[in-house]
Amino acid sequence: MIFVTVGTHEQQFNRLVQCVDELREKQVITEDVVIQTGFSTYEPRFCTWSKIFPYQQMVKYIEEASIVITHGGPSSFIMPLQIGKIPIVVPRQKKFGEHVNDHQLDFCRQVAERQGNIIVVEEIENLSRVITGYDAMVAAMPVGLKSNNAVFCEGLEKIVDTLFLKNAV
Repeated sequence: MIFVTVGTHEQQFNRLVQCVDELREKQVITEDVVIQTGFSTYEPRFCTWSKIFPYQQMVKYIEEASIVITHGGPSSFIMPLQIGKIPIVVPRQKKFGEHVNDHQLDFCRQVAERQGNIIVVEEIENLSRVITGYDAMVAAMPVGLKSNNAVFCEGLEKIVDTLFLKNAV
């Protein structure tokens, strides 16, 4: 199953919802698809959908999904990361009336560049290729990505160990 969430922002995200529905119709996506459509006006015909899902249901869908596709809101793509999934992130864009500016686009580019743990799709035409090549893309991503907290804790642990060793001598 593929799970798609567009968040709860009050503007539509028809571009993503319709694209996924059409990929399902054309059998580019052969798995079942569940979409949280939010304020989108497009109603999927080939996917299971609801405007909003309760939080626990969203977590369940993310845990069960083979692929999670989200908009560029940090809360939406951080949850799959916490569960150990690499999300496909399609940032909302101002030119399509999906948000008030392009901060999702800018933010997602930075996260992808700095962390390397999300797959950003800026042009919706590329979503099909990314979905069909998802497993290979994830396999090629750097292994052992660490959070800043983990890096900090490891560094602090080395400092503390060094201090104790100096005091023990």
